Amino acid sequence: MRDLAVVYSDAVQALRGVTLDVPRGTIVALLGANGAGKTTLLRAVTGLLGLHRGRIVRGTVELDGASLRRADAAARVRAGLAQVMEGRRILAELTVDENLRIGAFTSRDKAHREATRDRVFELFPQLGERLGQQAGFLSGGEQQMLAIGRALMARPRLLVLDEPSLGLAPQLVRAIGDAIVAINRRGTTVLLVEQNARMALSIATRAVVLAGGRVQAEGAASELADDAAVRASYLGAAPGEPLPEPAP
Repeated sequence: MRDLAVVYSDAVQALRGVTLDVPRGTIVALLGANGAGKTTLLRAVTGLLGLHRGRIVRGTVELDGASLRRADAAARVRAGLAQVMEGRRILAELTVDENLRIGAFTSRDKAHREATRDRVFELFPQLGERLGQQAGFLSGGEQQMLAIGRALMARPRLLVLDEPSLGLAPQLVRAIGDAIVAINRRGTTVLLVEQNARMALSIATRAVVLAGGRVQAEGAASELADDAAVRASYLGAAPGEPLPEPAP
């Protein structure tokens, strides 16, 4: 993203000149309070702004040098981008297997789809054990695994995760964090939006803090985790204190 400005209903400015790089092979964590502009930024990346009466009024969005400014959401998936939305958004009345198959709709190669599904099961063995089960009856943690697995079925180059730890118990938060690291090590670049600053900064390569629709701080995740001003102003922790975790 370069100098990205976004408005809603031609009146409310949500992003005010945001420039952000997500280098290939990294995990970039996007942090900030509610209303900082994180969701708007993701909508600009994934092509969903129009559904919320938003539009880009200035700036560019590119993936590997190709402009996405005029591409719809489906075209962006075909270009190599996939998103796991906040709240999981699984198809509850369908089975685990059906949810995964829907995630692979861009692939017409059966062998390709099966190989990808096997890799999803390596990450999340529980899904392989529940293929025929209706997705709505999975636990919260299993539903999040399914949402991530469904996105991976598209074999994205860039995986966008919106609050993957939301509502999960601490042990499941750690499991999801470990899975994100494993996904990244297998070659998928990750843009992670997270309220759980502790988890996000522990796994990210770089981090960016948004406030008021602008980038307020950015750098190596380890540096931001130790920066006194960032901790006090945006992460809710004084020097020497552990980073807070949102209540489940």
